[in-house]
Amino acid sequence: MSNLFERDGRATVGTGEMSLGARSIPAVLPERELVASCRAGDPEAFAQLVRLHEGMVLNLAARLLGQVEEARDVAQEVFLQVYKRLGAFEGRSSLRTWIYRIVVNQCHNRRRFWLRRRRERERPLDEAVLVPVPLGTSDTGANPFEETLRHERARRVQAALLELRFEHRSVLVLRELEGLSCEDVAAALGVPEGTVKSRLSRAREAMRRKLAGLIEGEVRT
Repeated sequence: MSNLFERDGRATVGTGEMSLGARSIPAVLPERELVASCRAGDPEAFAQLVRLHEGMVLNLAARLLGQVEEARDVAQEVFLQVYKRLGAFEGRSSLRTWIYRIVVNQCHNRRRFWLRRRRERERPLDEAVLVPVPLGTSDTGANPFEETLRHERARRVQAALLELRFEHRSVLVLRELEGLSCEDVAAALGVPEGTVKSRLSRAREAMRRKLAGLIEGEVRT
């Protein structure tokens, strides 16, 4: 378990309604067995579930919200919702895809909360916590100047991403960064696959326009 979910040596989820012993789990259970064990109230199984998915949950939330601390709060809420709603998981998609949908819904709800309180402006992501948006193969022998340029490109790409409409941003992140198929994105968002493809096309075109200057500058370089 990461320290995102630890307090005083005990692992916690959400608001503390569920407390888990922070014991290690000897082996990774197959998904069906893991879900069954969680439903049976096995705290070690749920600890394993959190450990398997918490990195994805935090990074996806931060990509969608643009604020790391808010993403941490959302991650706590996501796993509380997973714990409460796991009995309703029917297995028609993978558990990971089901969790994707909870993350996106929680991020959407958090953005609505911001809008009600006039918090529409988003801060840049903390790149020390998040994996930068991939811009191509990284040169492990890059000098400091090249490394600075790489981080600046990542920052500008993320800034452009945050300017997209939320439904376009979520499709683009799930498809391009998380690597889901259009079918899985549709399952995660609860929309038809045709809607996913339409939103993805619009999101890609919007990103091309926003990053035109960056691309042209690299070509000239």
